[in-house]
Amino acid sequence: MANKGPAYGMSRDVQSKIEKKYDDELEERLVEWIVAQCGTAVGRPERGRLGFQVWLKNGIVLSQLVNSLYPAGSKPVKIPDTPPTMVFKQMEQIAQFLKAAEDYGVVKTDVFQTVDLFEAKDMAAVQRTLMALGSLAVTKNDGNYHGDPSWFMKKAQEHKREFTESQLKEGKNVIGLQMGSNKGASQAGMSYGRPRQIIS
Repeated sequence: MANKGPAYGMSRDVQSKIEKKYDDELEERLVEWIVAQCGTAVGRPERGRLGFQVWLKNGIVLSQLVNSLYPAGSKPVKIPDTPPTMVFKQMEQIAQFLKAAEDYGVVKTDVFQTVDLFEAKDMAAVQRTLMALGSLAVTKNDGNYHGDPSWFMKKAQEHKREFTESQLKEGKNVIGLQMGSNKGASQAGMSYGRPRQIIS
């Protein structure tokens, strides 16, 4: 947000539409989850979009969150002893979180850009990423998720079916309904209107 003047015209319209997508109720749920997942040491943000952005801006809380989803011996993000104060270090910390979130399974289209958080350009995108991360954690059900499972929707899981050779051969003898069937069908009693009249 530094060195940026006010937006006018179309830029202001676009920014206001993006800001309207931000969900205050979802913010409360995400804060509750992050605190439950990481512990009370992470603190709590001031209410509102700006408070949420300031809380997550240096990348430390996000890094602790993604690390808490892994077992004790394998933490994907290195967290410095003191929170970074230099801009590029903070952005680097956010980028490490984003990479770890993708490695965890968050789809690339659900991942926000570093500037969306750092400059508060699109905080709704940050919420989407955190929601996707929470949904994956609930779905994996590996014991690393803390909090209420009803906060996030479970993702659909693959249900692979195994068939034996005899079952596959049996299936070749069945005529599917898409191909039609002629059992019990005949053209008896059917009429298609008057025959064509040929006049010579």
